[in-house]
Amino acid sequence: MSTQAPHRTSTIGATLFLAIFAAYFLVPIWWLLMAATKTRSDLINSPGLWVADSVRLFGNISDLLERDGGVYARWMFNSLLYAGAGAAFGTLFATMAGYALAKYAFTGRDITFNTVLAGVLVPATALALPLFLMFSRVGAVDTYWSVLLPSMVSPFGVYLARIYAAASVPEEILEAARLDGSSEVRTFFTVSTRLMAPALVTIFLFQFVAVWNNFFLPLVMLQDQDLYPVTLGLYIWNSQITQDPTLQMLVITGALLSILPLILAFIGLQRYWRSGLAAGAVK
Repeated sequence: MSTQAPHRTSTIGATLFLAIFAAYFLVPIWWLLMAATKTRSDLINSPGLWVADSVRLFGNISDLLERDGGVYARWMFNSLLYAGAGAAFGTLFATMAGYALAKYAFTGRDITFNTVLAGVLVPATALALPLFLMFSRVGAVDTYWSVLLPSMVSPFGVYLARIYAAASVPEEILEAARLDGSSEVRTFFTVSTRLMAPALVTIFLFQFVAVWNNFFLPLVMLQDQDLYPVTLGLYIWNSQITQDPTLQMLVITGALLSILPLILAFIGLQRYWRSGLAAGAVK
């Protein structure tokens, strides 16, 4: 009895702690969902966490997609392009760099890795202005490339890939592949990447979320609203609410729709994440 009571108390305490944190993160999303189902007058009169008498979610979505010739759909496409391409190429480059730092001995390896670690510590906002000056010199400001190219760099991804490659890719397997006549590139893509699958998924998700939520870099780089990601587009609309109050519901509904790709990405990739971790545990 004396050993079970502290165990039960710790279990209840941990569950309560997790429930509080879950509510902290989920209540704003629930409010966003409920607010998107209301009219502006309903939102002002009853800003609670429940739906109004008349649900207008699909009407708000229709108004959102029709605003300014359907520019919101364009913003969503841009965000998918920036985040999808940036995360895919960023994962590839980070994995290759981290794998090389973990598995190959060359002059300056430690200095290179320490430089990568220093890059992790530099906030992205501090790099926006230097990047703007660099891209302006080559005439690439206000283009897709001005947001895409910086999104393909992930110092944290390189760090994570190196740590995971060192732990999950045995030297014996690499030596066996070399003895079988496999080239280094083929070994990397056919053997090492499979062993590093959980790390690849983790890097992709982190990079996808980071690029999707990126705001300051597009704000500095872009002027044409047809190139805006959804974060910058909603910010511009939100700054105009005092002149056009109808934009309030469009911003709320747009914010709700903008989180759906992130949710789908996590749901769609979590099975690969868990299967990779389970495989690693068995090995």
